[in-house]
Amino acid sequence: MAIVVSRTAQAMPAGRFQALDDARPNRFQIKIMFVSGMGFFADAYDLFVIGIVVALVQTEWHLSTSQVSWLNSATLLASAFGAIIFGRIADILGRKRIYGYEVLVLAIGAVASAFAPGYAFLLVCRIILGIGIGGDYPVSATIMSEYSGKRSRGRMVGLVFAMQGAGLVVGPLVAAILLGSGLSNNDSWRVLLGLGAIPGLAVFYVRRQIHETPRFAMAGGAAEEAAAAIATATATGRARVASPPRPSRARPAQGICHGFAVLVRHRTMLLWLVGTSVAWLLLDFCYYGNTISTPEILKLLNPHVSLLHNTLIQLAIFAVFAVPGYVVAIWLLDRTGRKRIQLLGFFIMGLMFLLIGLVPAATALAAPFIVLYGVSYFFTQFGPNTTTFVYPAELFPVTVRTTGHGISAAAGKLGAFAGAFLFPVFLTSAIGLRGAEVVAAAVAFAGLAITAALLPEPRGRSLEDLSRQAYTPRKPAVAPAA
Repeated sequence: MAIVVSRTAQAMPAGRFQALDDARPNRFQIKIMFVSGMGFFADAYDLFVIGIVVALVQTEWHLSTSQVSWLNSATLLASAFGAIIFGRIADILGRKRIYGYEVLVLAIGAVASAFAPGYAFLLVCRIILGIGIGGDYPVSATIMSEYSGKRSRGRMVGLVFAMQGAGLVVGPLVAAILLGSGLSNNDSWRVLLGLGAIPGLAVFYVRRQIHETPRFAMAGGAAEEAAAAIATATATGRARVASPPRPSRARPAQGICHGFAVLVRHRTMLLWLVGTSVAWLLLDFCYYGNTISTPEILKLLNPHVSLLHNTLIQLAIFAVFAVPGYVVAIWLLDRTGRKRIQLLGFFIMGLMFLLIGLVPAATALAAPFIVLYGVSYFFTQFGPNTTTFVYPAELFPVTVRTTGHGISAAAGKLGAFAGAFLFPVFLTSAIGLRGAEVVAAAVAFAGLAITAALLPEPRGRSLEDLSRQAYTPRKPAVAPAA
């Protein structure tokens, strides 16, 4: 029978982690950030090159619109399952025990994709890839969050996710090089997919060497292990840094269903979970729907230009608008706060999508479309695409943190699946590009409302302080006297 972890164990006194909370970013934390972030480099690369790959294989394999939609979206649906599975396991067995295996699954899917002889095999490989991608979200985010100081936590977790920006740029850049190299289309898409395995394989060994996080170790009854991890993370235990990592002894005994029950049982925690999950779902519907379909969208605007030309335009949009959005988000996350950034991002996204949908010139001419589309990208990265990743790594108590993040990420990937699956259908239907962007605008404004209603501001607060609030019931509104 599963042993229920006490509330005290899940919301440890803040003083035990004071040195960690007060720590500024140091060499150890930057190493964690880079090793964690490489998974998101691979995530962006592998997820977004599929639009280019589909453009190359669609004619060769005579794919229908439905088959295109499935290739665009199957990885995203699989990543929802990966996020929940790996997220729950990391709360049961620990972050260290499984860290690295998710990128190994990702790499296997990427390599196998490169050898796909046909549609069905490629679809299965993309599903395997998606499980690995989804698993990386809760584990990497939580490890960075649990090792960060409270005044720099948003920046450090945001930097992990910002590695996605590099993947956004490198994917179209590699595709452009391959398309312009004279290599056949068949060889180009295979090389493009196979290269997606490199980032994950590059960090697999290093991930396996990372010590268990101090907060999980403490919750699992390994106080000495937690103290050693804090000393290492705060640069006060240099002798320990060189020692090889040992298997963690942390064992916060809980069953498979226990974490889900905790999240549902406590009203504040449940409302936060709804807020993080639904906001992420709505964001990813717009973001992945537009991004994966960008080659098709650009083809509608420029039907007579080559795929290489449109790939370079996509690269320019990512480099000029998306990457600066990540940079500004990192700069402001611990200054302005997560909630304001997410609200502003959703609002400007919705406004840009609405203008594209309602102003005829926005889709009749390439220049105004690219400007509006680009501004939406800036505020997506500056806003909810970064903050929806950071929020669930902070709000939930330690023994359900990766579970909560996994559920939130899974909801996001379900939204991404819906967007990636439906956008090609929208683009070829009567509503067309303009109708698709009006739908995206409505979804973005819904994200604005969810954020305003359900999410708190965690800036500058310790994880233990947020955990105590998560267990505190919300006071019901006092009815006016008769």
